[in-house]
Amino acid sequence: MALDLEQAMHTADVLTEALPYIQRFEGKVMVVKYGGNAMTDPILESSFARDIVMLKTVGIHPVVVHGGGPQVDNLLKELGRSSDRIDGMRVTDKATMDVVEMVLGGSVNKSIVNLINKHGGRAIGLTGKDASLIRAKKLPMTKTDEQGNQQQIDLGFVGDVVSINRDVIDLMIASNFIPVIAPLGVDDEGNTYNINADVVAGKVAEFMLAEKLILLTNIKGVLDKEGNVATGLTPSKVDEMIADGTISGGMIPKISYALEAVKNGVKSAVIVDGRVPHATLLEVFTDKGVGTLISRHP
Repeated sequence: MALDLEQAMHTADVLTEALPYIQRFEGKVMVVKYGGNAMTDPILESSFARDIVMLKTVGIHPVVVHGGGPQVDNLLKELGRSSDRIDGMRVTDKATMDVVEMVLGGSVNKSIVNLINKHGGRAIGLTGKDASLIRAKKLPMTKTDEQGNQQQIDLGFVGDVVSINRDVIDLMIASNFIPVIAPLGVDDEGNTYNINADVVAGKVAEFMLAEKLILLTNIKGVLDKEGNVATGLTPSKVDEMIADGTISGGMIPKISYALEAVKNGVKSAVIVDGRVPHATLLEVFTDKGVGTLISRHP
């Protein structure tokens, strides 16, 4: 078979571009939140798993936090159960929590572990209940009615993160495993809580003092007023874009979690279009990246 010199040179260029990043990030922790379309498209599933294995192979320590809302919805539907939402938050009673735990801590978590292992990785699945990895508390919610009065809303077993037991994750990393974490937490009384995966990913990144937090999403990233992907943002610039309405709607919570992580010690956070094959590698190992980067300094 004849050598395609042009393709070989392109491969060499790619490897050369990646080398400084491999050297820079060796031994560093990167937290990757995995969800959305990337969890349901076989091609994207495969590229995600290979990306994670690649990170580990070159000496980076990936920690995966996953979602699974659509999978929970599907099982609830099969069981003939409804699931109400308030401002995007699932109202989670005890019976619904049992289903959430079954799906997130069971089928979805083990599917991702299997996917990474199939591509040559050494993944281990965890929930926040394992060794009290994620200490949680009930998430309070307040809504303002038409008369301007504030009402307390009971979301049931929906939680927020109090702390992360980083010793558990450090043990996995030291043993050369890839932790895959389901966003379930537990409180001091042993109650289990369903927690937003973006929140868990951000808090894991904070407690691990991660080099980078990568949030895979179903959009291109944060768009500026001209509709272009904004990148190279600082916390002050993000605050400015929220204030002037450039960042609005459903993007505000996601970028707020990324922003909080950066303000609390994570070197940088990036919101990446998970619909792009190998989005994680493109973000970590190329000069331009493929998403919206937020860092403490310009």
